[in-house]
Amino acid sequence: MERFFSLLRPAIRLVGHRSTMVLTAAAVLSAVSFFFALHLTIDTNLANLLPPDYESVKALEKLRETVGGESELAIAIESPSFEANVAFAEIMIPEVLAMKGADYDEPYFQRVEFRKDVSFLRENALYFATEEELDMLQDYLDAKIEQASLDTNPFFFDIEEDDESDFESETDSLGRELDLIYRDIVSSEYPISEDSLTLVVRFYPSGSQTDFKFIEAAYRDLDLLLLSLDPTAYHDAMRVTSAGRLLRQLIEATTIRDDVIGSFGTGILAVLLMVVFYFLYKSVRARTGKGVRLTLVLSMLLRAPVLAALIGIPLLMSLSWTFALASIVFGTLNLMTSALGLVLFGLGIDYGIHFYARYTEERGAGRGVTEAIEITFMSTGQAVTVGALTTSAAMFVLILADFRGFSQFGLIAGTGIMNALVAMLFVMPAMIVLFERTGILRLGGPESRHHLRDTAGIDDTAGIDDTGADDDHNTAPLGAGYRRHIPAHKTILLGSTVAVIAAIVLLPRVSFEYQFGKLEPRYEAYYSRAVVINRVEGRSRGRNPAYIVVDSREEVDDLVAAVKYIIASDTTSPTILKVESLQDRFPLTSEKQQNRLDRLREIRAQLADRFMEADSSADIRRLRLAASTTETIQIDQVPEFLRRQFTSKSGEIGNFVMIYPSVGLSDGRNSIAFSNDVGTITTEEGKVYHAGSTSLVAADMLKLMQKESPWMIGATFLIVCALMYLNFRSLRWSALALLPLIVGILWMLFVVELLDLRINFYNLIVFPAILGIGNDAGVHLVHRYREEGSGSMMRVVLSTGEHVIMGSLTTMVGFGGLLLSFHPGLHSIGELAVIGIGTTLLAAIIFLPAMIERMEQREQAAKGWKGSATTNVTPGTATDKA
Repeated sequence: MERFFSLLRPAIRLVGHRSTMVLTAAAVLSAVSFFFALHLTIDTNLANLLPPDYESVKALEKLRETVGGESELAIAIESPSFEANVAFAEIMIPEVLAMKGADYDEPYFQRVEFRKDVSFLRENALYFATEEELDMLQDYLDAKIEQASLDTNPFFFDIEEDDESDFESETDSLGRELDLIYRDIVSSEYPISEDSLTLVVRFYPSGSQTDFKFIEAAYRDLDLLLLSLDPTAYHDAMRVTSAGRLLRQLIEATTIRDDVIGSFGTGILAVLLMVVFYFLYKSVRARTGKGVRLTLVLSMLLRAPVLAALIGIPLLMSLSWTFALASIVFGTLNLMTSALGLVLFGLGIDYGIHFYARYTEERGAGRGVTEAIEITFMSTGQAVTVGALTTSAAMFVLILADFRGFSQFGLIAGTGIMNALVAMLFVMPAMIVLFERTGILRLGGPESRHHLRDTAGIDDTAGIDDTGADDDHNTAPLGAGYRRHIPAHKTILLGSTVAVIAAIVLLPRVSFEYQFGKLEPRYEAYYSRAVVINRVEGRSRGRNPAYIVVDSREEVDDLVAAVKYIIASDTTSPTILKVESLQDRFPLTSEKQQNRLDRLREIRAQLADRFMEADSSADIRRLRLAASTTETIQIDQVPEFLRRQFTSKSGEIGNFVMIYPSVGLSDGRNSIAFSNDVGTITTEEGKVYHAGSTSLVAADMLKLMQKESPWMIGATFLIVCALMYLNFRSLRWSALALLPLIVGILWMLFVVELLDLRINFYNLIVFPAILGIGNDAGVHLVHRYREEGSGSMMRVVLSTGEHVIMGSLTTMVGFGGLLLSFHPGLHSIGELAVIGIGTTLLAAIIFLPAMIERMEQREQAAKGWKGSATTNVTPGTATDKA
């Protein structure tokens, strides 16, 4: 590292002599980068977190290209007059279907659900029933006939009343199921609420449901259209509300964007104030000792914006470079990377704290501006570079993951850390030089030399910066010569060990959150509208189907047969409710058409049975009408609303199959089970098909995360271990530096279990992040301890430990900004990260010193060393200083 920095010495000298040129170049680069970063959007589509070559992703994209968007725009029309609602809807529908944006080649919407031709369906309902439903109906009629024949038999005695009761109950249950099927086929003529005062019209988009500019334009133009149609002209009390799942997606994207921006601003302000007041406190303490002079405090407060600008501006520049790269490489941010701006600011400011602290020490020692910059760069610069390289390398490991939540996070975070390092090593020094030369910043002069070292937060020493890097001008260690024991180190070790054991014992109880609903926020702007739409019930049976698109209708029968085989064979954990295709509802071949007519003839014969003739109930009358079809129905006779369910955007009919789940897919475990059953289906002839739906994509995402997470976490840990060894060149010191990281992560899991928190697919990213970030504290303390020597650990904690705490706190604030997020997933990232950084810091500040104290005592006992608490020691004699 020293050789590399020697090569960079001309560069830092150039910064000192050409600060204006450096700042101009950095400003121009930042302005261009900011332009690119402005084009970033937040993509909440789970499908984009998987590689594009995943079968579920390709199947979903094929489905969208074939059928169109799955989500809809819903319009609720309310008034005391049902007729007025219908009249307004009939005027509105053609206008909405004709809407076309200026930047789009086709109308916003391709189809509408409104009025159904139920008269046709009532007369031909059973023609559109599946074979299984017809079987169920005929079984029901046979049971009714048998019961009627027994009731008219004078010689029949009811000996087993319980069996008869069970039979009647079973028959009634079958009748209710058939009633649901009938309502599913025929339904009501209009989608209205139970009181008939609310009518809902649903429009389905022709464009992608993830194109938020498309959705926003559609709703904007719709609002203008509805205003121009003047609903009150149809009824004074008429209200029209637009909602639908498309609106939810739009509100989700915009709300998360505003949430991230708000958290970013608040977090940056908090971090800067923390750093400024930290240095203000150090400066006041250095000048006044334990007392406080109000005039001095006020004068230092006036200088606070200068320090904020010195550290904040270079960091903001580095963020613009980072997100410009993200814009060029990815084009969008996902939910996991959307909050990285604040996290990177909290991480990067740590480098500025160390650099500025050392620079003020050098200026306080009487060195000139450029000389102080160069010395700080060559000493502290090396130490912070080692830490940045370790953290960024840990992040870059994630690039290898297939799961884009990991890989994109790794690239953006790793690049952001390196950009922050460059900004703090080159841009901030250029600003310091410019501020000093223009008088904005005054750190030099004899009157300031006494207190500036303490202003930087460094004790009156030279030769060792806060990270343990050697100085070029003095080799005296910090406060050498006096040994102070770590108080209660045995108690600390005992308590820490108990916590570690408890964490290991409770580790199997740390659970994963599979309930997607608990990770989804509640969008009030959407739900206030959706409550009106929800007054009108949609289809109650068969929600969230998976679709399989085939190349020709001839493939459908074999595919349906394969799915039915899965349904029949899976008796232990069934996840498929039913499979449906146009061919099931509407026979297309002459053979199947004749078979359907034959089945209807059999049903009419059952209804004409002498035991059924006397039954004049509404249900039987309805069945007689539904079974009255005697001629083949042609495809153009099928009502449009039914035909469109099986029609592609290009007009092809019957080229896909729908598979309905029997389990709730809001539970990730059910989604995975459903995916295992229907994600890939092989027919008897060996042809392979892949199903597509957002639920299957979510299932694949969970499976991929479960598969890759252990590898990514393990690889990150190995990288950190390797870098520690390269840094210390000693297994002993490397292990000692890693110890707080390992103990801290175990404590983190212990706290997670105590607080009844859960790991989820959002906060899983925190584990590799903590491995890359949480090792810094131990590294800085061990570096300093090696330099100070045996017996110095308490002094190291009181000096370097202060900077370590400050650096960790700023990082915690960076992640802690996510605690302000309304989104449960983002909130969980901040929650786990704050706990993890806090526990690794605690392990470094408390457990590590106690462990080193214990190690020293054992080594001294082994050597027969008998020392007192005031024994003088020689600095730099810590064992195994390789």
